[in-house]
Amino acid sequence: MKKLITTATVFIAAFVLLTGCGGNSATTAQNTESEEAKQETVQETDQEAVQETAQEEPVEIQVFIAASLNTVMQDVKAAYEAEHPGVTIVLNADSSGTLLTQIEEGYECDVFFSAAQKQMNTLQDTDGLVVEGTRHNVVNNQVVVVTRKDSGTSVTGLADIGNAESIALADGSVPVGRYTRVAMVALGMLPETDDPSVYTTQEVSDALGGVEISEQSNVSKVLAAVVESSCEVGTTYYSDTYGYEDELDILEKVSYDLTGNVIYPIAQVKNDLASDAQAAAAADFVEFVASDQMKPVFEGYYFDTNVE
Repeated sequence: MKKLITTATVFIAAFVLLTGCGGNSATTAQNTESEEAKQETVQETDQEAVQETAQEEPVEIQVFIAASLNTVMQDVKAAYEAEHPGVTIVLNADSSGTLLTQIEEGYECDVFFSAAQKQMNTLQDTDGLVVEGTRHNVVNNQVVVVTRKDSGTSVTGLADIGNAESIALADGSVPVGRYTRVAMVALGMLPETDDPSVYTTQEVSDALGGVEISEQSNVSKVLAAVVESSCEVGTTYYSDTYGYEDELDILEKVSYDLTGNVIYPIAQVKNDLASDAQAAAAADFVEFVASDQMKPVFEGYYFDTNVE
């Protein structure tokens, strides 16, 4: 009987010991898994923090824009910087031809927003400076003949613009100057030629009977010459008349049949001096400008966003 009790006691003790060991192993495994999960969470949090820090790294990008975009791009710039507080957009506005020359001469530029396809084609096909896959057509514009409301001009549009005492006209290297000459060729006011932009201001004046023409280096200066009454009439873009509705009369919106479409393309420019963050911000800004989100902004400044 004593042997039975002793054997039973040993068996029970062994069972309890084994059960206890089994429970400790399960608990240890659970604790280990819990610690590993905590470490993974910490690592993920650290990685997210690093990514956020990288995204918030202060970046400045140089954006070259056609002069006729200067007003609307102030709004676009503000909208982008509000969504990307670590990015500063620096706008350089001038004639698309002047901007193209500056880029070719080595000026640091991350984004080019031209008022014509010609300059962008040169930058892409001749210079090889457009980042592949980043080019977009953003807006269309329209050439207009304008005068001050109090000018008393007898001019009714482009066809009789030679009746003015003085005309503000951009030179042929400026897109609005080229489009004006293209329309004059279509109307028979200038002789046929493969590239109407080659006509000098003096040649245009002679074709119009010797009228006084004040040559301007960009579209904004054309507008200013008319607003300030330096010239009786001028050719500018419809978008440039925004904000001057009380001062200017639009004598004619020149038909696309005469000028062709006035498409504004944008693209990222190859910049060997740019950091990775700067290049990424430039690519993102191009997509932002070309997005549906920005269409109402451009339309508010008289641009046509129905382009392909």
